[in-house]
Amino acid sequence: MTITTIGMQEHGISAAFGRRKVSPRACIIDGKQHLRAFLADTLEELRFVTGECGDADDLTMRIADQQPDLLVIGSSVGGVEAARIIDVACNAGFRGSVMLISARETIAQRAILHHGLERGLTMLPPLSTPFSARMLRECIAPLLPQEPAPQPEVDVAEALKTGWLELWYQRKLDARSLTPCGAEALVRMRHPSWGVVVPAAFLPDHNDPNFRALSEFVVARAMADWRYLLDHHGPVDLSINLPAKFLLDIQAVEDLCAWIPRHPAFGGLIIEIDALELAQHLDAMIETAQHLRLHNVAIAIDKIGADWPDLISRDAFPFVELKVDRAFVTGCADDRLKRSVCKRIVDLAVDYGARCTATGIESRSDYIAAHELGFDLLQGYLFGKPMGLKKFARAAATKPLNTLD
Repeated sequence: MTITTIGMQEHGISAAFGRRKVSPRACIIDGKQHLRAFLADTLEELRFVTGECGDADDLTMRIADQQPDLLVIGSSVGGVEAARIIDVACNAGFRGSVMLISARETIAQRAILHHGLERGLTMLPPLSTPFSARMLRECIAPLLPQEPAPQPEVDVAEALKTGWLELWYQRKLDARSLTPCGAEALVRMRHPSWGVVVPAAFLPDHNDPNFRALSEFVVARAMADWRYLLDHHGPVDLSINLPAKFLLDIQAVEDLCAWIPRHPAFGGLIIEIDALELAQHLDAMIETAQHLRLHNVAIAIDKIGADWPDLISRDAFPFVELKVDRAFVTGCADDRLKRSVCKRIVDLAVDYGARCTATGIESRSDYIAAHELGFDLLQGYLFGKPMGLKKFARAAATKPLNTLD
């Protein structure tokens, strides 16, 4: 038996996505919490605002509160319950799209598809298990609004007060063994209407009076997240991004040192400073780095590129890591100029006894080039995107694929 693709236009039902000119919303219905979490993580990467529901009993309230555009009915939901979910949803005023997830094509699955159509819903092609995040994205991505992503003007003070800010983590790997060697924390905003928003859409100017509060949030949340990771996975070496201006404030440095855990498993905190900012205050940053090392805090220089000569011939160099700008790493396998810049920065790190990190690794060829150039650490989408704390904790024990094979 073959289940044909049931499209939206074929049945004269217009898509509801984008009608509010904000990110679409999805409600995930499944009895298994881990499957709901996986679906939510993947949908949020596509800028969906997600909600979860264990069964049909809670659905009416969820629809009223969340007004979802999409219902995702998981594989643990039986045929009778799935039909009941569709009836409850329609009775609650839902008129959006439904996607079924099941182990295989069945008579019950086909019956549910036709039942949804009879109730006036858009029934998307079913997704069979096992499936990858890429397969789910392919099913949902065409339904996203075509207009450019919104650029919310959100006051940082409001975001901090309402608890919209959080840290996502992208792991770093040893360039030789491909074993995890810590993670970089990246700030994200989980807006109730726009979903997960990247920093470019909301970070204030360095002169903004709220930037100090945002920096303090990053430090405090990273330390709290470290304790969560310690309990749920084990100790993870973390790095955070802060403006140089924050470390030029004596009181801010004292507060930072007070936040550092005294736990014996804590290996230290790395603070990444943009290379351009650090160059403007190099002598002061050297003095600050020397002071912070005694408090188990180190400074790394981020986004180093063609400006690497500014760091040559320093008598004191207390920086533990040089991170090459992704603009020089991406494509370095085929670009002699990029490769030359990367090699010079790697050699500079060796001379100073610091480690060197290649950022923005997205292809196997760039990984091989970074490996040949002698980078110590690697970071990039080839090895994993930034992810929320709980998802990172679940994935932290996963051994990365050996991309040399």
